[in-house]
Amino acid sequence: MVDTPLADAARTRPRRRPLLGIVRARPLHEEVVDRLRDMIIEGEIESGERLHEIDLSARLKVSRTPLREALKLLANEGLVDLLPGRGARVSTLSPEGFRKLFEVVSGLERLAAELAVARMTDRDLERLRRMHGKMAAHFAAGRRHDYFVLNHEIHVAIVAAAKNETLMAAHAALMVKARRGRYTALASDERWKEAMAEHEALMEAFDRRDSKSAGDILFQHDRRTGETTKNMLEKSFPER
Repeated sequence: MVDTPLADAARTRPRRRPLLGIVRARPLHEEVVDRLRDMIIEGEIESGERLHEIDLSARLKVSRTPLREALKLLANEGLVDLLPGRGARVSTLSPEGFRKLFEVVSGLERLAAELAVARMTDRDLERLRRMHGKMAAHFAAGRRHDYFVLNHEIHVAIVAAAKNETLMAAHAALMVKARRGRYTALASDERWKEAMAEHEALMEAFDRRDSKSAGDILFQHDRRTGETTKNMLEKSFPER
């Protein structure tokens, strides 16, 4: 075979790299939203506290523009109240409001647990077992924050296992406020122990594929969380 100039050029031409999609960093205000949301839910910024833009900008090391965008989004979630001409503050926690919120959450999660038993795959169940095991380890070690994060993921995973998009959307819409209530309830050591025992019973019901027991356990679990949150808030803010 005789080499030609074109053949030589083909051999020396650099190989083309496969085209990859351009990965864009998340908008800064979304990262600020996530950080502020966690600070509010976990009580790092207290209920009713004024949110001073200069202080928060310095604390989060961001300019005031993404901070203002973040506050608008948090206001839409019900975590922040925007005060015309006066900035913003963390929305106050209503004891009765949380009780009513968990009345709805308990109904949705009961349905989710019942559907999940019927529809979850073996892989779904094994994933729940692994998550539960890690959460139990956090409980045994007294790692409240790590427990809380994984606990939320477990509740979301149960709803996802129900394989009902309408249920998932309704549940997601309530979870920001519900997470705030759950974190408040976990401040009670007694309630934390009860909650862990309830999750143990729930996993046993899933293992038995007992839809009624799973639904009843999760329903009562959520109702007790709502009542605990309500009672704790009433003690902390008796004037409300």
